[in-house]
Amino acid sequence: MNTIFAAMTRQELIHQIHNKRSFLCVGLDPELSKIPTHLHSAPDPVLEFCKSIIDATRDLCVAYKPNTAFFEQFGSAGWSTLEQVIDHIGSDHFIIADAKRGDIGNTSTMYAKAFFESLKADAVTVAPYMGKDSVDPFLQFDGKWAVVLALTSNSGSNDFQRKHLSGSNQELFENVLKTVSAWGTIDNTMYVVGATHPELFKRVRAIVPDHFLLVPGVGAQGGSLSAVAVSGMNADVGLLVNSSRQILYASSGLDFMEKAHKEAEKLRDEMAVLIENIR
Repeated sequence: MNTIFAAMTRQELIHQIHNKRSFLCVGLDPELSKIPTHLHSAPDPVLEFCKSIIDATRDLCVAYKPNTAFFEQFGSAGWSTLEQVIDHIGSDHFIIADAKRGDIGNTSTMYAKAFFESLKADAVTVAPYMGKDSVDPFLQFDGKWAVVLALTSNSGSNDFQRKHLSGSNQELFENVLKTVSAWGTIDNTMYVVGATHPELFKRVRAIVPDHFLLVPGVGAQGGSLSAVAVSGMNADVGLLVNSSRQILYASSGLDFMEKAHKEAEKLRDEMAVLIENIR
């Protein structure tokens, strides 16, 4: 079973960001086919890989985002691995369970219990399509966070999120931001806004100036850290920029931890300069 960790508050997260001069979130998306072959002989290759990546990067990042699908594919054994990964991360980092849940109220409550009480994650990604009663259960746990999908980094985001509402100049993602901001607070709600839309961060910040944004898409998906920071940072920094493949698979050899550290360090160094510029 997991060690019980106290949830990380907004102020503690901000402190970590300034203390480490980093707003890096390392995404844990372990694919067996990409894990270095010398780990395949371990009893649990996915666990060994994730623990190694965590050990190689924990001094450079403030958050980890395990993508639950990469663990759930292995059934109950994968869930056990995920529990052990979160235990290994510990309480000094913000932990986001990237599960993209969202359902009617009683089902969402069970999802929230799974990720907040069983896994002890600080936050979980949530799809808001079904409305307030599907998101609200995630906001009822003291110190825990809902990270709501608003403007995602994938090309399919244009299918719905960029559509204009009838009779309005407002796009759907803007309506999501405006509506959901009334459900929670800056202390329990974040939004996913992809780095592949840097030109839209000003519009995002016009609606939610003080909320934290979880920003995927930097690195392998082509998003620019500096472009995001220009319009996305606020006085508290207000960003958690996620990098997964760029760090996880920097090398497939015996030096994979060293190369992962170097990739994370590059991002941290760029972040340190950006943080200094807002002081």
